[in-house]
Order: sequence, then structure tokens, then C-alpha cells
Amino acid sequence: MTRHVHLICNAHLDPVWLWEWPEGAAEAISTFRVAVELCENSHTLVFNHNEAVLYEWVRLYDPSLFDRIRKQVQAGRWRIMGGWYLQPDCNMPSGESFVRLILAGREYFGRHFGARPTAAINFDPFGHSRGLVQIMAKSGFRSYLFGRPQQRHCQLPDGPFVWVGFDGSSVLARRFTGWYSTPLGKGRKTIEARISQSNNDPEAILWGVGNHGGGPSRQDARDIDAMIAQRDDVEIIHSTPEAYFADVERSQRPLPRHEGDLNPWAPGCYTSMMRVKRKHRQLENELYLTEKLASCAAANGLITYPRADLESAGKDLMFAQFHDILPGSCNAAAEDASLRLMDHGLEILDRLQGACLLRHDTHAAAGARGAYTHHCRKSASLHGRRHRGVRILSARSVQRRHVHRCDGAWQRQAHRLADRATA
Repeated sequence: MTRHVHLICNAHLDPVWLWEWPEGAAEAISTFRVAVELCENSHTLVFNHNEAVLYEWVRLYDPSLFDRIRKQVQAGRWRIMGGWYLQPDCNMPSGESFVRLILAGREYFGRHFGARPTAAINFDPFGHSRGLVQIMAKSGFRSYLFGRPQQRHCQLPDGPFVWVGFDGSSVLARRFTGWYSTPLGKGRKTIEARISQSNNDPEAILWGVGNHGGGPSRQDARDIDAMIAQRDDVEIIHSTPEAYFADVERSQRPLPRHEGDLNPWAPGCYTSMMRVKRKHRQLENELYLTEKLASCAAANGLITYPRADLESAGKDLMFAQFHDILPGSCNAAAEDASLRLMDHGLEILDRLQGACLLRHDTHAAAGARGAYTHHCRKSASLHGRRHRGVRILSARSVQRRHVHRCDGAWQRQAHRLADRATA
């Protein structure tokens, strides 16, 4: 029986790494321009690409190119791969953050391309928490294609396996053969070497220049088409992650199961650039807190829910979770830029929190009853402030009598928010 080899053409592109985002955006435009031209002039090539943030840069800065990509997606020559907002660090964000990274990608690709991938991909992140399985399975993903950690760091089956989550949910998973990229002009040679290194049937082989973008070249595309025509010992097709995993399912052979993380790789990254890590967690927590405050205020008619501002801060958070920012593997310029980005998100949230607290305060001062009823006076001095009120917010719409104990740090935070909102 002839082996099946699925060629997955891609162009891994880090939005930031040894460069800052403007260079990443310029490379996305350049890479996508070459790829869409090849798709327009080829009857065989299938190009795969992921990360909504890259597509959004193309939409903003080269709208005509974005329209050309949409046409090729409709024609089936360009496939939306993975479908997340970007490839994040897959260990440190909270579960809620992973859900939002998926939802942001789902919404974007559904709105602009009518696409809903079922195979998640994270080619370059340094490791993968077992908690991802449950999140992916409940988000409609059936499979997962990844690259790290390599076998010497994490012993995994040589080929597809069933990755099992904490709750018993599962996805088909595969650590791809070789790497996600091929050197420029050496696509055929690299693919043939990877085919010879594996006996898996079916097999998935990735190709295309990567890291700083690049993707398929005209010469590599011609060479690979010639290879496909000449090889009769294996059936080689231009393909997608979904098609590969569908082929695995059709084989109906029993697969090994893995019940654990896919870790570790480069653990030193998790102790570097601590300013980034601390600010990330602060932004993550402040975003969720602000959403609760704004929801309570909007539900009681005190404000119009600040959707646009919260989405802006949420995008700052998601970008900071990129797998070369959060682990601390980018250069110093990208580190500084990421800190500024998170400060931008924190500034938005700071002002929203202050506005919500002030609206609560004026609402209660006017004699309103309901969710915002408890206003206590602090008789002792706190940093020179005497008789400063502290507002206790409850999402319930009934009056309650309780004794609340607040430590000094919590009260200082409340005063800081009020001062910030009135600055």
C-alpha cells in the first residue's frame, strides 16, 4: 500500500522576536504578497497560514492584498490554519486567556473569511500545558499539530497520538517530523530527507521559509511539483493539517495515549525578563476585574459598557502573551516595546476602573438603593487622608448587612483608583 505524505506549506512568522512589530508587519505583507501571487498562478499549491494579528496588519496597511487573500481562501488555494489570535506561550497564561485567544481568532477568521479550523497549531511555543486539551476540545478543535519539545526533552510516540486532558477529553496530536521550515531553494531536498527519516503512514511534512516569514519560493514550488510527479513510491499531496488528521482517523488503527504536559523545553525562559512576566499577570488580572466592575455598572444603568476600550486592552494582553514575549526570548528592544504595550492596556483599565467607582459613588450619594449600598467611613488617617470613604460593591441587587474587614493595601488601591480617575 502506498504511503501518503501531506505537504503543509507555511511561512512561520514571529510578529516580534529579534525585531519589533513594525518589521513583523512589513514582513507579513511581503510574505503574503509572494504567497498569494503563487496561489493565483498555481493549480497545485496550497498555502497555510495562521495568526489573526498578522492578517489584521495586512488588512490595515495593504487592503488590496487582503482582498486577494480572501479570494484565494474562497478558491481553496489559501487555507486559514490554526485559527488562534497568535501562537502564545502555552504554559503561563491563565485558562481564561487561552479561551480568549481562541475566541478572538474564531471571531476574526469567521467574520473575514468564513473559516473555522478544526486543527489547532502551535509550531514554535516552548511547551504545552495539559490543560490546553480540555479548552481545545470544548472549543471545537479535534487535533493539534506542534513542534516542541523535541524527543530528547519529552518522550512521545513517533507519530500521531491521543493527547488526554485532565477531565478525560482528548484531541489527536502530532509532533511534526523535522521542523516547520525549509531553507530557501532546498525545499525538495529537505522534504525528501524527512520522508526517508519516517515510516509513518500517513505522514505530515512542513515546508516553506520561516521565522522571519518567507514561505514558498517560486523555485521551491517548481521543484516540489516535479518531485511529486516523479515519485511513485509514495503519494505526495499539497495539503492542510485538517486533511492530514482526517487521513489518520481513516486509518482506524489504535493510537497511543499521552496523559501529561508536553514539557519542558528551554525552562530558563521562564525565569527571564521578569518585568514582562509581572506586568503580564497584572494586566491579566486588572482586565478581568475591570470587566466585572463595568458589567455591574452597565447593568445598573450607570455607564455604557466600554466594549471598545476593553477590547483594546484585551488585544494588548493577547499580544503580550506571544511565545517570544512572555517567556522572555525576544531582544531588548522588543522587551521594552512589550512593556510599553502592557502599560497602554493598564492605563485604559485604570481609567475605566476609576470611572466606574466614581459613578458608583455618585449613584449612592444621590440616595439610590440596590446593588451599591455600603459606604463606610474610615476614621483613622491613611497617608494624610481622614474620613475617606471606601465603597464595597456587590453584584446582588438586595441590601445586606455585613462587617467587612479590609487591609491597608486594599484601601490604598481603592484610593489610588479614585485619584487616578479624577486626575
